[in-house]
Amino acid sequence: MSSQKGNVARSRPQKHQNAFSFRNDKFDTSVQTKKINAKLHDGVCQHCKQVLEWRVKYSKYKPLSKPKKCVKCLQKTVKDSYHMICRSCACELEVCAKCGKKEEIVIPISNKLEKTADVESNEISNCRRRNRKFEEQSSDELDFDLDLNESEDEEQDNLRSYTKTKSASMKT
Repeated sequence: MSSQKGNVARSRPQKHQNAFSFRNDKFDTSVQTKKINAKLHDGVCQHCKQVLEWRVKYSKYKPLSKPKKCVKCLQKTVKDSYHMICRSCACELEVCAKCGKKEEIVIPISNKLEKTADVESNEISNCRRRNRKFEEQSSDELDFDLDLNESEDEEQDNLRSYTKTKSASMKT
C-alpha cells in the first residue's frame, strides 16, 4: 500500500497523465470569458498578478457585478475583482491594489484606460436609456403609415424589365 508506514518509494509511474493542458476557452466561448481572458491586470505586485493569471487560466476568476468599497477612501470605486483598493488610491499611495502592500508594481495603472472605460460605460448606459425611451414610445403609439402601393409598383416594374430581358435573350 502507498499509505504504508515507511513506504516512500513508488514502484510504478503515475497512473493518469494529462495528454493536453486545460484551456478555459475550449468549450466556453461566451463574451464574458473573452473579456476575462483579455483583461490586463495592472496596478498589482508580481505575486498578485500571478494569482490573478492563475484564476483566469483555470476559470476561477469571477468578475464583479457591482463596485466594491475601497478600504482607503471608503467610496464604492473598486471595479476590479479581488482588489481591495481603488485605482486612484493605489496610484496615489503606490501600493498593490490587491494586497495593499508597498511592493514593486509590475504594470503601472494607466489613467487613459480608466477614462476610456468610463466613457464606454457612459455610452452603454446612454444607449440603454435610449432603448427604454424608444420601447416606451413604441408601446404607446403604434405607427402604421406605410405606403404599400409604392412597393407593389416597384415589384411590377422589376418583373416587367425581367420578362423583357428574358424574352430578348430567348430571341437571340
